[in-house]
Amino acid sequence: MAEIVVRHCEPKDIEAVKNIYSQPHAYAGTLQLPYPALELWKTRLEQLTKGSYSYVAEVDGEIAGQLSLDLDQSLRRRHVASFGMGVKQEFQGKSVGSKLLTSAIDVAENWLNIERLELTVYTDNEAAIALYKKHGFVIEGESKKFAFRDGNYVDAYHMARVR
Repeated sequence: MAEIVVRHCEPKDIEAVKNIYSQPHAYAGTLQLPYPALELWKTRLEQLTKGSYSYVAEVDGEIAGQLSLDLDQSLRRRHVASFGMGVKQEFQGKSVGSKLLTSAIDVAENWLNIERLELTVYTDNEAAIALYKKHGFVIEGESKKFAFRDGNYVDAYHMARVR
């Protein structure tokens, strides 16, 4: 596979990011709804809130994945960040998620002084859980009926990596 380049998301990437989250595996693994609107993604990515960063993984000029990193704005939790990501179906299992996650961990720990990186993942998303564990995340808790997906409730794990 070609080199995976991680970079900051730019306005020209917005439609490609929306297309990632238009895929059933992506919206089923996140809190996104099916059929995302381009305007929603434009607003979300063009007007990032304070302490929010958006990165994309690019392979041969094609956007293969996206990760949003959000710093907690509470005075007492300024050492904490959370993230969410999606990888295009055809790039899953090809190190795109790993490269995005490695880059986010580097930025969080070495540039933003983040001590605790958190995430929420559905308990049936075995590939994502394995990826997170590979990068030092541990399961800290579980929420039953965390979200409604495709006509059923799904449970979620709360995971964190503490430096």
